[in-house]
Amino acid sequence: MKNIAEVLESVKTVGIGGHIRPDGDCVGSCMALYLYIRTYFPDIDVNVYLDHPKPIFGHIECIDEIKTEADDRVFDLFITCDVSARDRLALAGDLFEKAKKTVCIDHHVSNQGFADINHVQGDISSCCEVLYGILDPEKVTLPIATAIYTGMVHDTGVFQYSSTSPETMRIAGELMKTGIPFSRIIDESFYQKTYLQNQVMGRVLAESILLQNGTCIIGYLRRRDMDFYGVEGSDLDGIVSQLRLTKGVEVAMFIYETETQTFKVSLRSNGKVDVSKVAVFFGGGGHTRAAGCDLHGSMYDVINNITAEIERQLAEEEDA
Repeated sequence: MKNIAEVLESVKTVGIGGHIRPDGDCVGSCMALYLYIRTYFPDIDVNVYLDHPKPIFGHIECIDEIKTEADDRVFDLFITCDVSARDRLALAGDLFEKAKKTVCIDHHVSNQGFADINHVQGDISSCCEVLYGILDPEKVTLPIATAIYTGMVHDTGVFQYSSTSPETMRIAGELMKTGIPFSRIIDESFYQKTYLQNQVMGRVLAESILLQNGTCIIGYLRRRDMDFYGVEGSDLDGIVSQLRLTKGVEVAMFIYETETQTFKVSLRSNGKVDVSKVAVFFGGGGHTRAAGCDLHGSMYDVINNITAEIERQLAEEEDA
């Protein structure tokens, strides 16, 4: 697919959806596509379906128009953004299944090619960068650029991750030319934290555990700890990335309890371990250096199961 216009011909209704617990790249790509269609294809009735976006994305235009509950519509076309597998679609899953035609726009190497048309580029930094490549660059307005830049910032770790390429930076430069408040987007949506969030991060860092001769670090938070601080999963962003910065560490893992004996696992790598393979092994997904999954059992079971797979990969790396 060279241009998104190819799939928008002769359709009257379009639905857009992203993955569960939408991050910056998911929200940014969905909203950029929504704004683009609404601006340049005004005859198309377009809607976005996502779980409640985090308040840090409030700077994206029309963010309050996201539908957080599914309905019974049958769309001419349903487009997924930043979704690697059908079961990651959350509330938009049924809408995707009922749509007359489906398109998947993504950058996950683990993408399963579940749509009628799959525009997947696994070597690209973010879904937002993939999306930019099929938009008319002359039609990328300031609001659209803001959404795309937000997603690129979040999925590249502010242009630090290995997926960041010269093309990534060129596109970021083009987006900046539209007048986006690039510095504010980075500070307020990526770095800025509340006092409470800093307290929780401090606790996780203080109680973290080093394993495998200091190459693996684990941070954790039980449900009772989260209740004590009054925080939810959305307040825990950035913890696993901070763990990854520990000197000598190759893999960082942060787990927190979403329900009794149900844990959300976030994984980050400094290069030696492909954490997407670890996550996929346990039913999750992601990228070479950033991935995640959900696991059931005791906290110790979860830690033991994940670290065993990490240890296997580290051993393979040493033997190679």
